[in-house]
Amino acid sequence: MNKNLLIVFFCLAPLFSGPAAIGRDGDTAEARFSWFEYSGDDDVFKMPLSEDEYRNPILAGYHPDPSVVRVGEDYYLVNSTFGFFPGIPVFHSRDLVNWTQIGNALHRPGQVSFDGLPLTNAGVYAPAIEYSDGTFYVINTCVGCGGNFVVTATDPAGPWSDPIWMPYLDGIDPSIFFDDDGKTYVVHHGEPEKKRYPAHTAIRVVEVDPRTFKPLSEDVLLVDGGDVPRWNTDYLEGPHLYKVDGSYYLSAPGGGTGYYHQQLVFRSDDVFGPYTANPDNPILTQHGLPDDRKYPVTATGHADMFRDSNGDWWAVFLGTRVYDLDTPPQDPGNFHTGRETFLLPVNWQDGWPVILEKGRAVPYTVKKPDLPQDRPADRAMTGNFSVREEFTRETLDPHWMFIRTPDSRWWSTGKGALKLRARQDRIGERKQPSFVGRRLAHMKASFATEMYFNPRDPGDEAGLLALQGDNYFYVFGLGRNASGETVLRVRKKAGKDDATHGDTIAEAKIAIEPDTPIYLRMDVDNAELDFSYSLDRKNYQVLLDNADARVLTSAMAGGFVGAVVGMYAEGSAASD
Repeated sequence: MNKNLLIVFFCLAPLFSGPAAIGRDGDTAEARFSWFEYSGDDDVFKMPLSEDEYRNPILAGYHPDPSVVRVGEDYYLVNSTFGFFPGIPVFHSRDLVNWTQIGNALHRPGQVSFDGLPLTNAGVYAPAIEYSDGTFYVINTCVGCGGNFVVTATDPAGPWSDPIWMPYLDGIDPSIFFDDDGKTYVVHHGEPEKKRYPAHTAIRVVEVDPRTFKPLSEDVLLVDGGDVPRWNTDYLEGPHLYKVDGSYYLSAPGGGTGYYHQQLVFRSDDVFGPYTANPDNPILTQHGLPDDRKYPVTATGHADMFRDSNGDWWAVFLGTRVYDLDTPPQDPGNFHTGRETFLLPVNWQDGWPVILEKGRAVPYTVKKPDLPQDRPADRAMTGNFSVREEFTRETLDPHWMFIRTPDSRWWSTGKGALKLRARQDRIGERKQPSFVGRRLAHMKASFATEMYFNPRDPGDEAGLLALQGDNYFYVFGLGRNASGETVLRVRKKAGKDDATHGDTIAEAKIAIEPDTPIYLRMDVDNAELDFSYSLDRKNYQVLLDNADARVLTSAMAGGFVGAVVGMYAEGSAASD
């Protein structure tokens, strides 16, 4: 093993592995979770699917801002993660249908820090992945935590390097373009020459050194979003450059990443321009379709286009599945699944790419790419599925996420248990609480756990958590009240003006013997959320039903993420 790999190993070992028990003195409360079950049952995923079709979204749940690179017959995809850690998941596929997460580009605390940042609108924004001469590159912006940077790896599963920072580069959403003449460019969102209104942005490009990423040219303006076209260029961002038949194509979303989201494309004979807009822009949008359509997908954009090994073109992009409510119009932010990753073929017409014809709804079933079928993914990423995680490994699988970057090891896993130390860092404090979660991938879902927890003090509590951000969450936990009684409670926070840790909206005394399990379950069905528990895993009792699940939506919480659900523990232990 070479010296660099040894260094990486010893950096990772204290964080992602450890003994079966977490140590401190005997006064520390510790929650033990034997398993975590998740099940999704969306009506839209019950549509028939033939053998030659795949299902959209290809990555259900919070997987925004996708970017893809092909290396031979292998495809690699990355997404944004904002204030969650590990950051920037890396997926692999050979057929564009079955995707397996193989790692994360930000996988150790020393790379970046999200301390004190809001979960939903800071941290790592839209990443882009590229490959050149044996090296993978992920370029990204860490908003509030350092600016624009690049990490590299020879193996996309990791380890990934420490960031190469680009302090000279303003704006967000950079991507790398390797030209066929050996030159390297970074294209990015930036400021126009003269900003005329808040949504007025521009796209710029700079030539860089391919190793140091220091600038080799001026930062050249390519497209000014204030040029008053026939389409929406507000918040022009997320650009990618491509070279096709000698011409340069600049693709970038406009209209913001919400209801008016759309994908635009421009063309030039020179990388530095001038660029001519596609007269038939946008090449992808759902804006203008009836709000009361069945199973609506909205906010499509932030697309990345690529060729498969047959030379056929495809695009990955984000979209949102909103609640199919009975009373239109739909609120375009009524979704708790976040911005998901969709895949569609790209057609070329008169020298311009088209992802989706105007006025056409994003299809949920599409003909598969003409590629050899890959083995099924290790973990289901779309459709209706059920999964049971039993924590038999001494490392957490790469899809599990923490709130911000941990700077100590407060968990352990293995031998059929996830153990969380009940620490003073609590949900809602913009800190790093003892929480391990996964993305909520369905409008209708159930998730449950078996937990062993002996609360000793009023501050001790552990159980299930569903959150959209620091100020929007539900907590379902076993704890102690001020009188010293063991209680099961539901806490809710629905805005920054609510109590820091949420308000208790349901509570019941629980007669439970020490060192015996309790079974907790949360059921979400569009805008409703139920909380139930059992002491024998057979007979469940409802503590609270029909709670307002819109607390978990972007309509209420804002920001750019989706709901994350999982297990937590809080207590009196110091956060060291």
